[in-house]
Amino acid sequence: MQPVIGIDFGTTNSVVTAQAADGSVRVLRHATEDVFRSVLCFWNGADGRTTHAAGPAAIEAYLDDPLEARLIMSMKSYLAQRSFQETRILGQSWALEPLVAVFLRALLAPFRDDLAGARVVVGRPVRFVGESADDALGEQRLRRAFALAGMEQVQVALEPAAAGQRFAQALDRPATVLVADFGGGTSDFSLLRFDPGPPRRVTALGHAGVGVAGDAFDFRIIDRVVSPLLGKGGTYRVTGTELPIPPAWYGSFARWHLLSLMRAPRIMRDIEAVARTAEHPEQLHRLVRLVKDEAGYALYRAVSTAKADLSRAEAATLRFRHADFEVAAEITRADFEGWIAPELAQMRAAVDAALADAALPAEAVDRVFLTGGSSLVPAVRRIFTDRFGEDRVVAGGEFVSVAEGLALMAA
Repeated sequence: MQPVIGIDFGTTNSVVTAQAADGSVRVLRHATEDVFRSVLCFWNGADGRTTHAAGPAAIEAYLDDPLEARLIMSMKSYLAQRSFQETRILGQSWALEPLVAVFLRALLAPFRDDLAGARVVVGRPVRFVGESADDALGEQRLRRAFALAGMEQVQVALEPAAAGQRFAQALDRPATVLVADFGGGTSDFSLLRFDPGPPRRVTALGHAGVGVAGDAFDFRIIDRVVSPLLGKGGTYRVTGTELPIPPAWYGSFARWHLLSLMRAPRIMRDIEAVARTAEHPEQLHRLVRLVKDEAGYALYRAVSTAKADLSRAEAATLRFRHADFEVAAEITRADFEGWIAPELAQMRAAVDAALADAALPAEAVDRVFLTGGSSLVPAVRRIFTDRFGEDRVVAGGEFVSVAEGLALMAA
């Protein structure tokens, strides 16, 4: 039997799995952890040459010297964006596909023996991130990145369908299953018909997706709690006229994949110019310092912690400190659910779209399988329990189910 490798290149985390000769699937583990963060860090070494690290090593390198390092996050969020042509990292121009390939080579480096002669199955979302996302371009760039990383021939499969394959291993009778896969950047839904056989058969009935997920929830927390402390909603004066501080700065500041772009000298100069006549200039000075000091990752961790705490309790405290800027704000679950109401509505609409694509009523769904980090958010789970009933909804494999399913799909 030809060996099979499943690769889930995610917005936030990436996972690699391998299918054994007996059909079982195992996660290929790095020395540090099962889940490999989808980040890169670049810095100039002692000899002046640019070097890099990926995953946990990238985070460690960044935390060692955040002022001199460049942290690259959420690369997957750019795949379907035609507007993204290149970025400059420490004076060097990088197109997106080579940048992703650098990450993939590091992700897969310990598993060369497993990859030798293997069939590789790679996941992609039903809908890529972005209001003007080009899904065909997203897949094309994904394939190109894998080719640059040394894998010319890969099979591309939908991520929720892969998660469904993993869930189907526990089914002992025919069933129609709605699979909801929540990543960092996308939420994807697939309706699949499983027949355990023999032979075992899987039929895709319908799909839908939306480019919002966990990162969008983080955006709401930053936008409501942190950005107002950094000047959002404030004013400045131009020739005696009071004007609002440009809100676009805060849209970028609260989105991880756009934050690093704010370091552009022009943007920094614009913020500093506005600060000179702002009502609260110290707030804008703190915004500039957070961006220049590359404090985004520390803020990301603090927000993620508060979000996770809200999944377990009715209230949580967001704690963050950098230089003279400090946040210690209590957030209630009710407030958080109100902030993310637009994203929840988009998810509900995508579930409706998946049912419509399959030409099925909700009553025809036997089981609902939720996976991915945002499936732990109570308001997200209620989308499905309210629609399908608590007894039909199960969850699991939040970080590995897609990768495990990708390895199973080759069969």
